[in-house]
This record gives sequence, C-alpha cells and structure tokens, in this order.
Amino acid sequence: MTDQDLFHLMALQRVEGVGDIMAKKLLTHCGTAEAVFNSKTSQLAAIDGVGAMLLKSLKDKSVFEKANRELEFIKSNDIKVSCFLDEDYPDRLKHCFDGPVLLFTSGNIDLKNRKIISIVGTRQITSYGTEFCRKLIEDIAPLDPIIVSGFAYGVDIVAHQLAMDNNLQTIGVVAHGLNQIYPKTHKKYVAKVEENGGFMTEFWSSSNPDKENFVRRNRIVAGMSEATIVIESADRGGSLITANMANDYNRDVFAVPGRVTDKYSAGCNNLIKTQKANVLTSAADLVYILNWDLEKETKSVQKQLFVTLDDDEQKVYDYLLKTGKEIMDIIALRCDFPIYRISGLLLNMELKGVVRPLPGKLFEAI
Repeated sequence: MTDQDLFHLMALQRVEGVGDIMAKKLLTHCGTAEAVFNSKTSQLAAIDGVGAMLLKSLKDKSVFEKANRELEFIKSNDIKVSCFLDEDYPDRLKHCFDGPVLLFTSGNIDLKNRKIISIVGTRQITSYGTEFCRKLIEDIAPLDPIIVSGFAYGVDIVAHQLAMDNNLQTIGVVAHGLNQIYPKTHKKYVAKVEENGGFMTEFWSSSNPDKENFVRRNRIVAGMSEATIVIESADRGGSLITANMANDYNRDVFAVPGRVTDKYSAGCNNLIKTQKANVLTSAADLVYILNWDLEKETKSVQKQLFVTLDDDEQKVYDYLLKTGKEIMDIIALRCDFPIYRISGLLLNMELKGVVRPLPGKLFEAI
C-alpha cells in the first residue's frame, strides 16, 4: 500500500456515513479509495445503500485535510498501518464482515503462522481467576501462542503480564488512538509489551477512550483470535460481549466455571449453561478442542537429557512405566487424581516429552 493509497483510504474513513461495511462495498465497486472520490455521482448512486446524504458527504473536501494530519502523525511516530487486503492484516479478521478497513499498530507484532488466543474477563479479577490464568498461560507457553487482550484493568492486564513473564508475544487492542494509553497507570507496561508484541487499534490519534469505542474494540479481539477465553465475568460486562461476538464469528469460546455463589463466575457459568462456551478447566481442554498438534509442536521443544518432573508428574510417570499403555480415566483412578487434574498433568508431561498420547485416550511413557 503506497502513501497515496493510504491517504485516500483514510480520507474515505472520515466521510460521514462511511463505516467499515460501506467502505468495503465502495472499494469493491470502484477498486480503490481514490477511484471512489473520482467516480461520477451516477455511478456511486447505483451502489446499494448509497443515498443522497452519502453522495453529498463524499464531496466534502475537509476529509483530505484530516487524512493528511493523521498521516503526518503516523509517520512521525513510527506507526505501522495495514489495510484489510494486506498480507500483514490479521488473517482471521479478514473474514469478519465488519472488520476494520485499517489497523494501526506499534511495537514488534508478528502474526505469521501463529496460534492466537484472546483472554478476557472482569476488571475485578479474584485470586481464583489470577491463579487459573497463571496456570493456563504457563501450561500453553511451550506452544508459543500469541495472547491478545484489551490492556484494561483486571483479567486483561494479568493476561498481558503473564504472557510477558513466559516470553510470549502479547497484543493489547486498545479503544483509542496510539497517542495515548488507557488506563494511564498501565503506561509502565508499554515498553515491555512492545519488545515482543505491541498495540493495535482502528482509532485515529484524535479518538479518546469513549464508551462506545470499547464495544468496537471487542470485535477485533474476538475476530483476530482462534479462540476467546473468558476467565471471570459477572452476569453482564464487556467480556460477555466479546464472547458473543466470537460466537457470531464462528470462533471457539471457552469459559472458566466457578461456584454458583461467586459474583464474578456468574457470566462464565451462564455461557456454559447456555452452550455458548466450552468448559475450560485446564490447558488440556483448550488443546483438545482446538485440535492443536502437540506431536508436531513438541518436536521443536528439544527433549532434555534430564527432565524435571514435580511430585505429581513423577507419580504418573512411574505408574505408566510400570503398567505401560493406559487410558486417562484409569490413570486418574490409580494415581488418585481428579480427571481435570490428570488432564493437565498429562499435557505438561507431553510437552516435556516424557509421555505420548495414543488413540482411544491412551497414554504411554516414553
């Protein structure tokens, strides 16, 4: 995309009445944003949805001044821009009919051939949610996924921090321009995030973190990800909006169950009850439902001569050495672990290269 292409695309974005869906429709009919502005009124009027008000707005020359000012900001702040037709635009987001025409990014984001999951939830995260998030990210870290969230209080910032602690790329999708950070207290994390990851937005530098922008932001979080995970949520909130958007985009949604009396498990429990989310009790659930190829992935994780196992893993390993192949349910029974616990243990051991799965939920020691 040339500077001239970008200039006209940004000008088109500033035309009153032109949203992402209409912009894509105009581009489909006219070929380029510049061609939209140069097309005859009769040609534009023939496009479905283009009425007299929009035709008048397309004659507004002030959009070019606005586009020029924003282009100067982009260049002076080393911001990268990708169009929905570009290769570096998030692949899954391309298939969302209402995905942004343009995305602005900062940092060192690399989306090529990567597993991308979003983690969202309440801004009032509890110790239960924090501990679950920590264990989940630690367990999937060997698979090197990208962790996406909204850089807000609570679950968002915890997910970003844990991703960085485990040397995973993390992306903060923000509801404002890249000239600011909201909330301001999270500025201290910006440099670290941009070392291995960065920030993404559809909003110009003139945009503030207004309430309606957060809902628009959520569709990017849901649309660019392979799956959306809700760690904790009350019965209402932005994370449930994100989960519903992910369902609308035909993405997998996971929710962490909690006690029926816990306020910040109400939303998750309801997602599960209404079959809008898969139950997530451990990383093994995520890996199984997303059908991530562990055998292929663990080839890139060099098996060490001496592998460190914790006491529980050692107990399972010794049992499998003694008995040979065994199904997961029997392993749980003989080693005296609940099934949700054994699934996580076996996943960790598989990543360490000491057990391997076989058809029929069988496992054997290596």
